Amino acid sequence: MSWPNLWNRVIKLAVAAILALTFPTFQAGHAKAAAPEARSLSGLPASNPAITSVDVLIDVGHGGVDGGTSYGDLLEKDINLAIAKKTYETLRRKGYVVLMNRMDDYALSGENLWLKSRSRHIKDLAQRSHLCNEVKPKIMISLHVNSARHSSKRGAILIYQAKPQSQQLAKSVQAALNALYGTSDKPVLGRTFYLLKYSKAPTVIVEMGFITNAEDRRMLTEDRSQQFVAEAIAAGVEQYFQQQKK
Repeated sequence: MSWPNLWNRVIKLAVAAILALTFPTFQAGHAKAAAPEARSLSGLPASNPAITSVDVLIDVGHGGVDGGTSYGDLLEKDINLAIAKKTYETLRRKGYVVLMNRMDDYALSGENLWLKSRSRHIKDLAQRSHLCNEVKPKIMISLHVNSARHSSKRGAILIYQAKPQSQQLAKSVQAALNALYGTSDKPVLGRTFYLLKYSKAPTVIVEMGFITNAEDRRMLTEDRSQQFVAEAIAAGVEQYFQQQKK
């Protein structure tokens, strides 16, 4: 394998999946502690059920040196991680096998030793998409926070790939978040987004709200409201899977 560091992350996530299936109380945040076990699984084949049976891969936007957008001392990377953990738990309680590609505050670009690029941003996005392609989840949701020049702009926006399944996933999650926010936004096609272009699984970018809007900012930062956002995202994901069974 020409991407040893990428495989290290895949193995860690595989261990997380095994633990999540074996121990119902296991949380994604414990995956880093499983790293020593991962060494004994270095020969794990790509066909291993721990990798191929993943329902949802949560791409936690930004991290480490990349704080994302901000408002005062509030950083997008922290909001993304907090809501991702709540979404992980909510989906897991619904019976889905869920993985997160970032369980703490670090940049995935630092793990990308295979792409010959001087751009930290491109290396970060490449690591995320290649990880998705190695894990082969049924879907990937990428969590982010939006910002705007005008503070009146609010609500969630879903961005999807030029694929029917991605569009359907975006519609389902958008509807759930619209109901939460009291908005009527529609998903938009993201033709130029690196993650959407290179991730093979049906993938959507979830812009969970605007940090520049006071009402959205409260929703994104208060613990109870973060749980509402997580539950809305999970409800949209569940709706998508139900539609796929029809």
